[in-house]
Amino acid sequence: MTAATSFAKIPNFDARTVPVVGTDAHLPAVPAHRLTEQMLRQRWTHPPQWQPEISFEHRFSERAPAQAAVLVGLVQRDELMVLLTERTAHMKNHSGQVAFAGGKSDPEDADAAATAVREAHEEVGVLPSQITVIGSLPTYTTGTAFVITPVVAFIEPDYRLAPSAGEVARVFEVPLAFLMNPAHHRRHAVEWEGIRREWLSMPYTDAEGHTHFIWGATAGMIRNFYRLLIAN
Repeated sequence: MTAATSFAKIPNFDARTVPVVGTDAHLPAVPAHRLTEQMLRQRWTHPPQWQPEISFEHRFSERAPAQAAVLVGLVQRDELMVLLTERTAHMKNHSGQVAFAGGKSDPEDADAAATAVREAHEEVGVLPSQITVIGSLPTYTTGTAFVITPVVAFIEPDYRLAPSAGEVARVFEVPLAFLMNPAHHRRHAVEWEGIRREWLSMPYTDAEGHTHFIWGATAGMIRNFYRLLIAN
């Protein structure tokens, strides 16, 4: 499958309005016993043989590639939750979209984990001392030429939010079990200038009735996380 968010040139494009062409309910959900802190740590201590499903998007930017990292933050509530943000509408890249906290690497960052931890603190206020990194997923290259390393980490449940007003419109948590069930992975497709683009979405409605439209790069990285956890 080819992930694609290269729709900047399509007039008035809104991913929410593109019809669903199918779901992946035929694929198994990750078993509940694998969605625990102990089992997730074991995935990196004794990794299985697996391959990411989506590694890049069709490029539509002429900018030079830039290294970046995001924090796939896991929070233990009654069940494991995934920390996500909704970007503000005026952001230059991926405005208004659901995203993991993260951003471009700085020269001072020791590695991708350092970038992800720093960005999580700057964007949503989570203290570095409250983050425990357990590993990372393969890089994901966006259509805007960001080469993103998804860094997986546990966040202490008593973290306090201090979202950056200029970058983050909303911070929310989604059950990991919801995201690791392909029945919630919807497929979309659209043709533009003779090229077919396909992508996944994973809409999630929270307890307040707000629907978070997870798609594009974020959905692609979540799908790769699923592939890691379902592998034997």
